[in-house]
Amino acid sequence: MKLHGELRQFILDNYLLTRDDSSLGDSDSLTGRGILDSTGALELVMHLEERYGIKVLDDELHPDNLDSVEKIAAFVERKRA
Repeated sequence: MKLHGELRQFILDNYLLTRDDSSLGDSDSLTGRGILDSTGALELVMHLEERYGIKVLDDELHPDNLDSVEKIAAFVERKRA
């Protein structure tokens, strides 16, 4: 759950500009709520690559991997395995 918390905090700090943990659920759609657009997705990918030492390929840039805290955490865990 540490990974979920780190990712949620990154999104809260950088996209929602709040420290209110209750404003984002782990399964909330980041694109559906208008939190993440194409530029934001690229910033998120840069963060994931730098922070977690993974490489995100172009064909991995889709909602199945990047549309919620849960999906991002699962993606990072798969990439790190």
